[in-house]
Amino acid sequence: MASLAYTLIPFLGIGAHSLFNEQAWLAAPLIVAYVIGPILDWWLGEDKNNPPEEIVPLLEADPYYRLLPMLTVPLHFISLIGSAYWAGTQELSWWGFSLLAISVGITNGLGINTGHELGHKKTKLERNLAKIVLAVPAYGHFSIEHNRGHHRDVATPEDPASSRMGESIYKFARREIPGAFLRAWAVEGERLSRKGVSVWSWKNEILQSYAVTFALQISLVLAFGRMMIPFLAIHNFLAWWQLTSANYIEHYGLLRQKQPNGRYERCQPCHSWNSNHKYTNLVLFHLERHSDHHAFPTRRYQSLRNFKDVPRLPNGYNGMFPLAYIPPLWFKVMDQRLMALPHIDGDITRVNIDPDKKEALYAKYTVSEANENVALTETA
Repeated sequence: MASLAYTLIPFLGIGAHSLFNEQAWLAAPLIVAYVIGPILDWWLGEDKNNPPEEIVPLLEADPYYRLLPMLTVPLHFISLIGSAYWAGTQELSWWGFSLLAISVGITNGLGINTGHELGHKKTKLERNLAKIVLAVPAYGHFSIEHNRGHHRDVATPEDPASSRMGESIYKFARREIPGAFLRAWAVEGERLSRKGVSVWSWKNEILQSYAVTFALQISLVLAFGRMMIPFLAIHNFLAWWQLTSANYIEHYGLLRQKQPNGRYERCQPCHSWNSNHKYTNLVLFHLERHSDHHAFPTRRYQSLRNFKDVPRLPNGYNGMFPLAYIPPLWFKVMDQRLMALPHIDGDITRVNIDPDKKEALYAKYTVSEANENVALTETA
C-alpha cells in the first residue's frame, strides 16, 4: 500500500500550503523523498529474506499483488491534474510554482516505475495500462526501449541506459535520454516494418501512449492557461530525470564479458546493483531487487529474490540519487565498491568504463595493483 500512498504525496504539500498559507510547504514531498526516505531506509534496514520457492506460484497468482500496480495508474493522473489545478488557481510565486512542478514531477517519475512493472507482464490489460500510465510523464517509448533494448544490451558499452565507471550522471543523461528515445523508435520501427506497417501507423505502441499524453497535457493547458506549458515542461523533465537517476545507479560500471563467439554472456545477478532496503522497496514495487529482475525478468515484483555476493548499494534509491548528483562523492563511494566486487576482484578490464576516463582509470588501478604486488613480495 505504500506505493499507492506515495503516488499522492504532492497533496501533502498542497494540503499544508492550504492550511498554513506558506508556499515553503510545497517542498514537503521533496523532504519526504530525499531526507525522510533515506533515514527510514537506514533505520528500518534491509530485508534479505526470500519467499520459499514452493509458494512462488501462489504468490505470483495472488490478485492482491497484481492489483496494486493497476490501482496506481489512475493515482498518477490524479496527482498531476490536482497539482496542475493548484498551480493554475493559486497566486504562487515563481519559486512556489516551481516547487510544486518539481514535486509532482519527481512523484510521477514513479509512473515510469509503475509502467515498468506492468509493461513486463504478458496480459493485454497490464501492457495497455503500462502505455496509459507512461503517458503521464510523457515517456511512452519506455516499455519498448526497456523490454527490447535495455534488457538485451544491459551492462554493455552498447547500452545507453547502463552507466560507465568514471561517467558522471550529467554526462550519462546526455547519452541516456536521447539514446533511449532513438533506440525505442528503431526497435518499434523494425517490428512494424516486418509486418509491412508504417511507423506512423496507429499500431505503433509508442504513438498510442503519446496520443494519451497529448490529450492530457493539452487539456491542462486549455483548462488552466499558458502557465501550464512551463509547469508541464518541469514536470516531464523531472519525471524523466528520476528514470535517468535510477538507470545510473542500477548498473554503474558493471560489464558482461564477451564470449569467444563475440556475443555477450547471459545477464547474471552480478550485472546489477541490488538493494534490500525495506522502505524504498515498498514504495517502488521491489525495483531495488534489480539483480533478480534482470537475470529473471518475468518474475513478478513480489517474488523477486535476494542473492549473496551481488553488487550492493549502501542505501535505498532515494539515498543514492543525491549521492549521484555530486560526482566526486559518488566516485569516492562507488568506485572502490565496484572494484572490490568478487567477479571483478580489482581487474579493471572487467569494468564498463567511460572511454574518456579509460586511460586515467587504467593507470590508477593498474598502478595500485602493481604496488600491492610489490608490497606482498617485500613482506614475503
